[in-house]
Amino acid sequence: MSDLSQTRELVAQACRVLGKLNLTKEPSGHVSARVPGQDRVLIKARGPDESGLRFVSARDIITVDFNGKKIAGDDGLESPQEVFIHTWLYKTRPDVQCVVHVHPLTVVLFTICNKPLLPLFGAYDPSGLRLVMEGLATYRRSITVSNEKLGEEFSQAMDDKRACLMRGHGITSVGPGVEEATLTAIKLNELAEVNYRAALLGTPEPIPQEDIDIIMGSARGRKQSAHTKSGWRYYCKLLDEE
Repeated sequence: MSDLSQTRELVAQACRVLGKLNLTKEPSGHVSARVPGQDRVLIKARGPDESGLRFVSARDIITVDFNGKKIAGDDGLESPQEVFIHTWLYKTRPDVQCVVHVHPLTVVLFTICNKPLLPLFGAYDPSGLRLVMEGLATYRRSITVSNEKLGEEFSQAMDDKRACLMRGHGITSVGPGVEEATLTAIKLNELAEVNYRAALLGTPEPIPQEDIDIIMGSARGRKQSAHTKSGWRYYCKLLDEE
């Protein structure tokens, strides 16, 4: 199997994981990956023959150029309307190799109510704590990012962050690989779930700054590849249960 075919399979797998975890309003949402060395992107398609995120296979992954135009893929499959989220992040951030855009309901509720996601846990999930402490971008418009101008505007709002909250819409996450970007989306949703449930019980209280400093300090210089691999393996096994 070629590297491109493997990446296409990986993008499809990420879509199925996100769908399995109900992190989007089906059938919407899309995952993409940069084609190394080319101004091209592999992306989950929309169109009359598409599969919902939960059931994506490699055939649902088409190739588009950096203008969002389809250049390869089955008939009945087209570029998603918000392809410009992806193309503009690839154009402006050479570090980004994967983009995920989904619509997790709990996170959307926080964007609607203008409530911040607080650092409520530490050892429970250090990677989730790091995500919120590194800072989350916010895109304050609640529209479909459906053209070049809006794509550029969105990429400026996201800046250099790993994840962006999109008001009344959803989230976008990025990473150096498909696994990392997908796990960031999952972690962001879990962070929102903890914040939401804590608010139902009472008044959420962030963990002490001393503990935050210890956890953030211990992460500096540490490679996260082992945690990424084990986390990704777990979520992929969820798909094998069916």
